Amino acid sequence: MSVFIKTPEEIEIIKEGGKILAKVLDKVAKKVKPGISTYELDKYAHDFIKEEGGIPAFLNYRPEGAPKAFPASLCTSVNNEIVHGIPLKNKILKEGDIISIDLGLKYKGLFTDHAITVPVGKISKKDQDLLDKTKKALEIGIWAARGGATVGDIGYAIESFINKKYGIVRELAGHGVGIKIHEDPYVPNYGKKGKGQKLIPGMIIAIEPMLNIGKDYIVTDDDNWTIKTADGTRSAHFEHTILITEGDAEILTLI
Repeated sequence: MSVFIKTPEEIEIIKEGGKILAKVLDKVAKKVKPGISTYELDKYAHDFIKEEGGIPAFLNYRPEGAPKAFPASLCTSVNNEIVHGIPLKNKILKEGDIISIDLGLKYKGLFTDHAITVPVGKISKKDQDLLDKTKKALEIGIWAARGGATVGDIGYAIESFINKKYGIVRELAGHGVGIKIHEDPYVPNYGKKGKGQKLIPGMIIAIEPMLNIGKDYIVTDDDNWTIKTADGTRSAHFEHTILITEGDAEILTLI
């Protein structure tokens, strides 16, 4: 496994990009309301990234083994969709929906990654609890991500907090980020203390818990991109890009 330790110069650029990404995603979140299409959210995100001097990292991204490139800038995953939902003109958000908006940014040649799940109008208490717990799981994972710890410590912290109340998606995980949109190390949302890649100051990773109201099993939609819960229950997803330090991690995708 190759470990990408970033130079001070790279870290400064990634910090700049992270602030831009956080600003864009915050603006997109404020556009979420009943009656808007996921296509409109994608267009808004794309145009705003360009205005800020960035490049959408997901547009035309084609990982190894994928049958086709991702056709949009923003991933819009609604209700039982976990990640990688493709924005569509005819996908109109309704009162009571929840939507994960996931965005990658390339800025001055380097990458950041950020996601939040937001309510569409008024949502049920059950769905709000899912959002609250997933966001808290991310915070707990970040708290565990200290220099000298391991990716297993991050996964253990998240899994212990959830304590089987929600299904933790196991086939998808956080990852290194910076030189590429996805790089080593692999950062699962479950694990054992002290196991896996050691976290070294200067590493930049994305932590992204994905929790389902039901079981953790997943299926891939016919579009070959959208990942859904197998049992049709709702799912939430939160993600930050962080810098590993000797002490507390520094969150880079904040305004």
